[in-house]
Amino acid sequence: MDLDVFVTAHRAEWDRLDHLLRRGRRLSGTEADELVALYQRTATHLSLIQSSAPDPLVTTRLTQLVARARATVTGTRRATWRDAARFLTAGFPAAVYRSRRWWIPTALLSTLLAVVIGWWIGVHPEVQSAIAAPDELRQMTRPGGEYETYYSSHPAASFTAQVWTNNAQAAAMCLVLGAFLCLPVIWILFVNVLNLGVGIGLMSSAGRLDTFLGLILPHGLLELTAVFVAAGTGLKLGWTVIDPGPYSRRTALAQQGRAALGMALGLALVLFVSGVIEGFVTPSGLPTWARIAIGVVAEVVFLAYVYILGGRAVRTGETGDVEEADRSAELPTAA
Repeated sequence: MDLDVFVTAHRAEWDRLDHLLRRGRRLSGTEADELVALYQRTATHLSLIQSSAPDPLVTTRLTQLVARARATVTGTRRATWRDAARFLTAGFPAAVYRSRRWWIPTALLSTLLAVVIGWWIGVHPEVQSAIAAPDELRQMTRPGGEYETYYSSHPAASFTAQVWTNNAQAAAMCLVLGAFLCLPVIWILFVNVLNLGVGIGLMSSAGRLDTFLGLILPHGLLELTAVFVAAGTGLKLGWTVIDPGPYSRRTALAQQGRAALGMALGLALVLFVSGVIEGFVTPSGLPTWARIAIGVVAEVVFLAYVYILGGRAVRTGETGDVEEADRSAELPTAA
């Protein structure tokens, strides 16, 4: 492509589009139709220049022109309660449902690994001694020790906020860092599994595994599920970098990335619920069976929410992405 000839041939169209966009008054029907046609042609011109004869000055001008025209053609809107309702009843559960082939295996493998680590630590005293001195281990595992008092060491409200913030950050890191070929996600997941396995091993070696599970299960079922969902989604995002499927890598990453960021907001709400349970239910004086029952109910409600609302939304075409009008336009590739 001869860029100078191309610019000379189409400069009048670009100037006309710029003129229409600068008009202060409302456009007539004919002018509106002309603006749409010029926007489409200019978008095509931009695509051709980017692929055949990229020039920084021309590309910058046309990119700005196309962006302004798109904003004028599609209009702008503010987020409404309808958007929030759609996100909670369709977008978020659909995104979790669609990624279930990633987070369910992640959950199963992580749980199995935590159990194996716990068993290994529990039956090998030399491993326990490598973790901490005998006196420190007794201090952690004895009745009224650190494992038990951890949940009641701070006021419930502040403890809930602290737990929620920490867990939400871990989930967000899994979602965001997944694009780095999955490796950061695997490390974050391993650290969480290792901490769980150490607790299982040390408390089981002290004959107090039932107490440990009574403290972990009320909030841990929902909390770990949220972490596994985040990790599975992060791994899916990382795999998209490796294998984008039928889309270009950029388009596939944009789709998965938007869904992942939306999922971060939804998981923050889920982790808030688990944080409330951890701050107010886990250290409460309720019987162990009652505390565990509350955790089981919260977990069942979340899974039903994902499989019923999410499955229904996916069957109607919901992907967890933003609405089509809010997505970046795909530029045409042919004149």
